[in-house]
Amino acid sequence: AVSRGGQGARGQILAVIDADLQHPPEVLIELLGAIQQGADLAVGSRHVEGGGVSEWSLARRVLSRGAQTGGLLLLPRVVGRVSDPMSGYFMVRRSAIAGPLLNPKGYKILLEVLGRGGIDTIAEVGYVFQERQEGASKVTWRQYIDYIHHLLRLRLGGRLGLLQQRFPTQRFVRFGLVGLSGVVVDMVILYLLHSTLGLPLTRSKIFAAEVAILNNFIWNDAWTFADVSMLQKGWSARLKRFFKFNLVCLAGLVLNVLLLNVLYNLVFGQHWAYAANLMAIAIVTFWNFWLNLKLSWRVTQVK
Repeated sequence: AVSRGGQGARGQILAVIDADLQHPPEVLIELLGAIQQGADLAVGSRHVEGGGVSEWSLARRVLSRGAQTGGLLLLPRVVGRVSDPMSGYFMVRRSAIAGPLLNPKGYKILLEVLGRGGIDTIAEVGYVFQERQEGASKVTWRQYIDYIHHLLRLRLGGRLGLLQQRFPTQRFVRFGLVGLSGVVVDMVILYLLHSTLGLPLTRSKIFAAEVAILNNFIWNDAWTFADVSMLQKGWSARLKRFFKFNLVCLAGLVLNVLLLNVLYNLVFGQHWAYAANLMAIAIVTFWNFWLNLKLSWRVTQVK
């Protein structure tokens, strides 16, 4: 709501204030005065001279200070610039936030302004936070979780967003879930063929593995890489993808065995066979995903 309001406002000085009178409106005059004297940002603070809270419980005071301390630990150069980083009462020059795209997590937009805005000069004005007269507080544990998430996102400086742009995280998660379903299919088929029907173990395993590969291909084609499959319609294109998928899985199997032996013999040792196997599986999962992304479901228009 604050972001949309700022986009729609026409003035060069923007103010954020609660509409339930917990923020005394008369303090706006002092905030404006601070801006007119050269501040890029004027913050209404409960922790400077003239500031305070009216009737907060001890638990609420502890939570508020705890949130501020957590912010100082994660973002000392951002949170440490003001005495009340949790404040929702402030005034800012439009020019100071015109460049960056503000994308707050939760309603602590002041953190976003401090972390992403071009704020050089900051002024603080004390005010007493009043008790709510009507309605109910929106502060829940969800807001504290959003606050921590927001701090972490600012701390990483957009690196998570850059990672998501370069690495298709959502597609990889789907690929992993499909892979887990393939493990179940493999185990069930192996049990039916070997334990129930009495077929030789090696023959049963080869057949079970191929059924699992077929299962994985169907789900990946219909779900994980559905957008690519829609561009490459027809049985001929589908069979080509299936053939490439089989080759990648076969290469992944060989790589898995090689990595398992290297990790088991040279890294983990004889008492950590399962840890070596898990590490090998994790590496091969990335291998399979990346090769299938670049080969089996390569983004090209098939005519």
